[in-house]
Amino acid sequence: MKQYYVLFKNHDNGMRLYNSLKSKNIKATIAPTPRVASKSCGISLLINKDDIEKIREIVASEEIDIIDIVEIDKNINQNRDKYC
Repeated sequence: MKQYYVLFKNHDNGMRLYNSLKSKNIKATIAPTPRVASKSCGISLLINKDDIEKIREIVASEEIDIIDIVEIDKNINQNRDKYC
């Protein structure tokens, strides 16, 4: 299974895009940036594949600075945050 993330240089641009998408009823979830994708800003937006072109248009029209939109394999670790 694949996941799609918008990567940012800073938190401000992430929040600008998130608020813009929210106002346009485009689903996005604020998420930690997967380290396999980037070591830059700590936040990214988890988005739906079907919305990528609309999001690219919004990024261009609103001049929001992003690093990229990336596809990565979903990595679920069943033992994460288990301490016993």
